[in-house]
Amino acid sequence: MTKSENETGFISHLTELRKRLINTFIFLSIIFVICYFFAEHIYGFLVNPYASVVNDDGQSRRLIFTALQETFLTYLKVSFFVAFFITFPFLLIQIWKFIAPGLYENEKKAIMPYLIVTPILFFLGGALVYYLIMPLAINFFLSFESSGVVTQLPIQLEAKVNEYLSLIMKLIFAFGLSFQLPVILSLLARINIIDSAYLKERRKYVVVIIFAFAALLTPPDPITQIGLAIPLLILYEFSIISVSIIEKRNSVKEDA
Repeated sequence: MTKSENETGFISHLTELRKRLINTFIFLSIIFVICYFFAEHIYGFLVNPYASVVNDDGQSRRLIFTALQETFLTYLKVSFFVAFFITFPFLLIQIWKFIAPGLYENEKKAIMPYLIVTPILFFLGGALVYYLIMPLAINFFLSFESSGVVTQLPIQLEAKVNEYLSLIMKLIFAFGLSFQLPVILSLLARINIIDSAYLKERRKYVVVIIFAFAALLTPPDPITQIGLAIPLLILYEFSIISVSIIEKRNSVKEDA
């Protein structure tokens, strides 16, 4: 193949990549506009963990905003957050369409499960935050309220719209991305960078790293930190099993 043919092939790949990225951006923009029209409903869904906890304590609760533009900007953030969440599988499809023509059939079969599992794990991480971690964390933080008997004045939470939604969106992203651990470790095993013995030997170090990682990604409270660390430790153990299965399959292929 001549130099000019190489350059032509490279340019065609860049053009194809540009096309895929533009399609993704257009899809994201359309979903963002749609989400903005339903921003109040999405906001209501995201605030439900807080509402379901505080509505049972018999006190009058509300979310406040302290800047004129705060609610508007929050709706924009919520719309983009949900739009990205919806666009993520579409982005994976575009990546697959870009790389698939250059793969052999066995390579396609090897990569396809990861494209399916990745959004599922991201969704499971977000669901864990929404249905379990946030209600537990909210109950934990509300336990520091005071009626004023000791403190002279009552201490009561009046959560800001932007701060609450930023917290839950940050946690959903943090948990969703962290739940990609089995995918990353399995891919590293497929290219022979790690193996199951390596993962088992470093388990004790991984425990410390995971708890430190959870402390960095979550608020400074034990509920969310433990809530992220324990699932990651479980996923790490599943990753060891997954890597062992990959090793066995590779050994069978080599023997054949």
